[in-house]
Amino acid sequence: MRRLLALVLGALVLGGCATPLPEPQPDPVPAVPPPTLTSAQVEAVLADLGSVLAAADAELDAKALEPRVTGPALEIRAAEYAVNKALEDDEDLIALPTEPATVVVPTTDSWPRSVLVVTQQPEDLQSPRLLVLTQASPREPYRLWAWSRLLPDRQVPPTFVPEVGSAPLPLDAEGLLLSPAEVGPAYAEVLDKGKKAEHAELFALDPLRERISLVRKQYEKVAEQAGGKFTERYEPDVESTLAVSTADGGAIVVVPMTTTTRITTDDRELSLGKAEAALLGKRKVGKSTTFTWTGVVTFVVPPAGGPQEIVVLAAEHVRTAVKGK
Repeated sequence: MRRLLALVLGALVLGGCATPLPEPQPDPVPAVPPPTLTSAQVEAVLADLGSVLAAADAELDAKALEPRVTGPALEIRAAEYAVNKALEDDEDLIALPTEPATVVVPTTDSWPRSVLVVTQQPEDLQSPRLLVLTQASPREPYRLWAWSRLLPDRQVPPTFVPEVGSAPLPLDAEGLLLSPAEVGPAYAEVLDKGKKAEHAELFALDPLRERISLVRKQYEKVAEQAGGKFTERYEPDVESTLAVSTADGGAIVVVPMTTTTRITTDDRELSLGKAEAALLGKRKVGKSTTFTWTGVVTFVVPPAGGPQEIVVLAAEHVRTAVKGK
């Protein structure tokens, strides 16, 4: 009993003198999530994208694009392949360089997430491209979701360096001349109504508007000569619009847009051009013809209280489908 009592008392003394167990001290959660990719990771994604594009372009194979291309980019490239297969020797694909000049990496901990890349100038001395690389979920690769060509004399506004990252903005973000959700519909109304549009004064004339206006007049003339009617609709995809903050408190806003052109006739046949016929599968149509254009428009939206003008930074507008009776 004495020995047992001595052991118990000794254990109590040792227990009282034992060093407390260390408690975990986790790193504090940052107020702003870190950038989603490093510069090296962006370059690796672009290198793989370049390899996929080169292989698919060589074979004019849209299926080969799917590992790294999706969305409007896939629609446009697939249409280009269809046209070029039909034209044979007259191949003409939009150049898509993948060497980065400027990279805008988002700071976010959610998906989907998008990286913006302004490329080096293509070898044919056309304007640089603005690529949008999107990752839909954590286990999926980054894919080219859209591209647009920088318009002449346009400058990309200052953004935060990739090591810091730029904050993605919600569609209803405040503090801008127009919210990201409002930009696409406002521009579509300007395309449709011109100076009569509600926000016409917010958009300066740009080469895309000029081109659409020119093509529209051509189709109107065709409809008139065929004794029919012409209609055209501009539909921005608001839900797929994405926006990222700029260093001055403004935003870069990327808006996918579909343009639908319809011509009806008084039963006369219309003769289509080679590219249009390649998309339809035949050269002549009668009664009605519908042309679908897939577009991507990238805007620079200033902060409220600053310059009262939204600038079209880059744009793409390609005929991707033709239907006719």
